[in-house]
Amino acid sequence: MGTPRTGRQDPSAEVLTEAAAAFGLLASPARLHMVWALAHGESDVTGLAERVGGALPAISQHLTKLKLAGLVRSRREGRRQVYFVDPGEQAAVVDVVRLLVGRLAERETADPVPAPRTAPPGPRPRDTAGVWSHPGASES
Repeated sequence: MGTPRTGRQDPSAEVLTEAAAAFGLLASPARLHMVWALAHGESDVTGLAERVGGALPAISQHLTKLKLAGLVRSRREGRRQVYFVDPGEQAAVVDVVRLLVGRLAERETADPVPAPRTAPPGPRPRDTAGVWSHPGASES
């Protein structure tokens, strides 16, 4: 492994494989939502199913995968199993989830995507480059 100009050693293939596996688990919107929710407070399976909008068996399967990856942990409280974010080795991944999803949610609420405008009926004029121009678009 080479040392880049920053002076830091590149991570090993094993480290990159482990990181890719953790991020791969988060490619599921349901699991991403679950990690997001658990990063903000612990919950049992029923609470997660209600919050995420999934069936209990599916939520349980997702939690099993997240536990195997070390992203979440659980403890027994009476008859309930309570899940929470693992503050250990994978805390950095959870921090990335919290930061990324939080910023995307803020952007969505601050600048909602406008509804697409419909063009007036009839053919659209072409601009000088031969590309269809959009009604209301500013000229450069």
